[in-house]
Amino acid sequence: MSIEERKGVIAGLLAVSCWAGFILVSRVGGQSSLGALDVMALRFLVGGMLLLPFVRGRLWLNWRGLSLAMVGGVGYCLMVYQGFRYTSAVHASVMLPGLIPFGAALFSYLILAEKPVRVRMVGLSLIALGGVLMLSSIGGAGSVVGDLWLFGAVLAWALYTVLARRWQVPPMTGAVTTGVGSAILFLPIYFLFLPAKLAQAAWADIIMQGFYQGVIATVVAMLLYLRAVASIGPSAVGALMALVPVLSGFAAVPLLGESLSPQEMMALALTSLGAWLASGLFFRRRAASLGSDIHADG
Repeated sequence: MSIEERKGVIAGLLAVSCWAGFILVSRVGGQSSLGALDVMALRFLVGGMLLLPFVRGRLWLNWRGLSLAMVGGVGYCLMVYQGFRYTSAVHASVMLPGLIPFGAALFSYLILAEKPVRVRMVGLSLIALGGVLMLSSIGGAGSVVGDLWLFGAVLAWALYTVLARRWQVPPMTGAVTTGVGSAILFLPIYFLFLPAKLAQAAWADIIMQGFYQGVIATVVAMLLYLRAVASIGPSAVGALMALVPVLSGFAAVPLLGESLSPQEMMALALTSLGAWLASGLFFRRRAASLGSDIHADG
């Protein structure tokens, strides 16, 4: 594995940590008096203001920039925050990162003509098995409505990931275009026409959602995510996202009071192993080892 790839893997793992926190914080927001539109407004308002000083030369004012903002910003956020109003953090931990690898692999094949190698296919199969085990053990914790919203969010994020790769979007340009572009598209409509609940919400909820959604999710996670995509590709990054259930699933037990059965623990273990294989780390390490052996023999 090259130095550039190692940096991409590190950035991807840090993005995983941000995503794990995103699931927990978003579920808290979904249980508060804030609506999905209010959380979106906080995310775009705070994130857009933080990114505003970096707009010069980085904000894409073209159809590609509009696509990134609509798909990875407004579209994704609308569907994911709606989903968090109906389903648990443990359930969402599987739905989002569990399905994103498949969405990323699908769009990578359709748009980039990138075919997954055999080891990655094995990893994706383990992720699927872990997802089936987790979903079959949740019972009434989830809902069909929440599942549909999260499924739409998965497709939006997977498409955004592949488009960023295809267009070779630099990390800061992607963050600025998505963050500021989403704010420009959504905030005027929100304040002028949509029913806002910010005035009735508790300050603790506003501060928590504003900081995490605006700073961590919009700026920090986006930079890390796009940095990883540029280095190791959308399929590998999408597979790394399947590590999120391990972090958010276990953290949801003490922090949110949710339950985690032995079957769900097995699902998390399978998903974690599948993510490691599907990310291509095993394949790259093996290839590097063979290359070094050949070099030594020569």
